[in-house]
Amino acid sequence: MPNHKSAEKRARQNEKRRLRNRQVVSTVRTLVKHVRTAIQSGETEAAKAALPAAVRALSRAADKGVIHRNTASRKIGRLVKAVNG
Repeated sequence: MPNHKSAEKRARQNEKRRLRNRQVVSTVRTLVKHVRTAIQSGETEAAKAALPAAVRALSRAADKGVIHRNTASRKIGRLVKAVNG
């Protein structure tokens, strides 16, 4: 438990950020999963339609610092390659 006023505030801020980051990561995972399941089931058009939303979500997560920019770039590259392949 925090013992100082500033430490209490820091704990509140960290909790807020943790919850926000969790939501962003969860959304990214869901959108990526939509693309992957469309590829698996052979629905090329559905995969191509779902791809821009997933790419946008990954880019925004990287911009916000929720995930590393190289991780986002790698995931985007692999998704695009899978959809085009």
